[in-house]
Amino acid sequence: MKNVVVISTSLRTNSNSDALAKQFEKGAKEAGNQVEFISLRGKNIGFCLGCLSCQSSGSCVIQDDVSEIMEKVLKADVVVWATPIYYYEMSGQMKTLIDRLNPMYSKHYHFKDVYFLATATEDGDYVYEKAVNGLQGWIDCFDGVSLKEVVFCGNVTSPNEIKNNSKLQEAYEMGKQV
Repeated sequence: MKNVVVISTSLRTNSNSDALAKQFEKGAKEAGNQVEFISLRGKNIGFCLGCLSCQSSGSCVIQDDVSEIMEKVLKADVVVWATPIYYYEMSGQMKTLIDRLNPMYSKHYHFKDVYFLATATEDGDYVYEKAVNGLQGWIDCFDGVSLKEVVFCGNVTSPNEIKNNSKLQEAYEMGKQV
């Protein structure tokens, strides 16, 4: 059994990337894993100040919801990021959270596997490549951690438009294989 943390970064209700994340969660739970689903909707997450005090103190000077999320990520065996793609990049919420996880670098972490789920209005590998590169920059800061798999679903715009898409099954199967 693995401890899996799924972070859905879309703030939109019934978002397509959230649907992918829920399917991954379902598959991972059915495989017997402990899964925690974290939605950034309603979370208070401030921007990194760049003060670098976290480098010496191990914690951020900003008091918001990030410290609770960070503790869950540190204890996870698997971290799953789900995001809508905006302007060929991850959502601003995802990038802000990644920046704010800076205090993790000096701490002990368990995760070795990272998965990426993304949706966008456009389709094609070029649509999500920059988002994957941005996530890879975060992953590269942790020894022994790798990006295991990506599920991308293009041509979905409106809330819940992904409802009958085969990519939902792909995310589910990926979750089962964690």
